Amino acid sequence: MRTSSRWAFALSLLGFACAPPALTPPTAAAPAAEVALSGASVLIGAGDIARCESHGDEATATLVDSVLRADSAAGVHDEVFTAGDNAYPDGTAQDFALCFAPSWGDSAKLIMRHIRPSPGNHEHLSGGTSPYYQFFGSRAGAPTKGYYSYDIGSWHAVVLNSEMIVNPDAFADADRTAQENWLRQDLTTHTQRCTVAYWHNPRFTSGWHGSDSRLQTFWRILYAGGADLVLNGHDHDYERFRPQTPDGVLDTLRGVVEIVVGTGGGELRRFQTTVDPEPHSAYRLEGRYGVLKLTLGGAEWRSAFLGTDGRIYDEAAGRCH
Repeated sequence: MRTSSRWAFALSLLGFACAPPALTPPTAAAPAAEVALSGASVLIGAGDIARCESHGDEATATLVDSVLRADSAAGVHDEVFTAGDNAYPDGTAQDFALCFAPSWGDSAKLIMRHIRPSPGNHEHLSGGTSPYYQFFGSRAGAPTKGYYSYDIGSWHAVVLNSEMIVNPDAFADADRTAQENWLRQDLTTHTQRCTVAYWHNPRFTSGWHGSDSRLQTFWRILYAGGADLVLNGHDHDYERFRPQTPDGVLDTLRGVVEIVVGTGGGELRRFQTTVDPEPHSAYRLEGRYGVLKLTLGGAEWRSAFLGTDGRIYDEAAGRCH
């Protein structure tokens, strides 16, 4: 090897060795400036949100807006997710106008500029989901479908419509197959290391509705595609699970972490008391309104439940597959 070649080879190794590692995302309690310095993005939100008889959604909206304003000033990329059941009781145009619009939909807040919603069962109680798609527009995905994806920093986010799985009266087998095929293709096309998916009905829950094996189809596709996080609502409580397979087997290598956060403002419920919690339930919280905040780094994530009482619950972390 000639001298110049040896020097070039040595310098290339030096450059590789000195390449800065991906910064670990800070905790949810970290100030916006620290999040910006790390290069992380923020995904924040909840499910089961607006109910005219409650002030819970106003409180969670104020909390989300405060995070968005601080992050915006610091230059942090934020997105707001909803895990379904956005406007009670029936997801009608009136429910959105009178219940959701004054809180999460308030134009004086930043939420609607960042929102990435998903539909729930209550959006389908009004004889169709037209009010949902009309209110959120293009941010809700194609009308009647409700599934779509987007990128947030170095992460890929997938939004699914669980009603296509659990509501056979509203959707045909062809609709369900189309969504599943789209999901497989989306995960194949987007090759980011880290992926988060969210929809309404949880596969695993210790809450009032109980676990739903019908969602196993989503899980199998996401598990095979290397997804890292699944976020859900439907049960009006907060619960985080250890990484699992679609069959509910603990898997610390390739398992998916599920977080249920149905605490956006709807009527809160207690966990089931007649049966034991789900086997891999890691943290449970009931009777508290609040939102989930995720700081998403290049290869890791941090999470915490921000309560409207000013407290921070269940700080957790994980690495992408």
